[in-house]
Amino acid sequence: MKFPHNSNRVEDFSDGVFAFAATLMAVLIDMDETMVSLAYNGSVFITFGVSFFVLAALWWLHYNYFRRTKYMDNGILALNCILFFVILYYVFPLKSLVNSLQGKEIISLEALASLFQLYSLGFVLIFLCLALMYFRAYKKTRDAEQGLELYFYARHFGIYVLVAISSILLAKFQVGIHYGVPGIIYAILGPLCYLHGVYFNKKYKSAIE
Repeated sequence: MKFPHNSNRVEDFSDGVFAFAATLMAVLIDMDETMVSLAYNGSVFITFGVSFFVLAALWWLHYNYFRRTKYMDNGILALNCILFFVILYYVFPLKSLVNSLQGKEIISLEALASLFQLYSLGFVLIFLCLALMYFRAYKKTRDAEQGLELYFYARHFGIYVLVAISSILLAKFQVGIHYGVPGIIYAILGPLCYLHGVYFNKKYKSAIE
């Protein structure tokens, strides 16, 4: 007997994973730091702050997915599990990357290139999961207006994946690694997503209206 999937249970589990990831970030603060030294150590605060707000942004993206669709099947469940596996692992390279950019951890160019690749690989997997979740929900949605919205976000997060792959290639061949080019390239996400939005609205204007 096949039972219908319950998206509320998935959301509850997801919130628990995000809470666990936030706990991991707090635990990752150096245990030998006293509260007094932490008060004067701005780099620790910055590292935790960046990591926390990245995690909060990912939670917001995941939250919006379940606001846009309640469709759930085994494929989306699998993608959701992969997504959270990557998010939990994602905390570690992100902390090291922020520390290295602050000069707290002195590493070689080769190690920095590897760190950028690891960070971007996590970025690829996270947004690939989101894009595929949206695309699968789009394929299963019968409502034309809702389906169009889901299709838009599948393409939207596909852009994130392509930019992250570009960052991996730049880091692998150490292109502009001295200046952090593999990280700076993420700045083009804004213009690319804007142009995609304009193109999508123009192409599907009649369907949206």
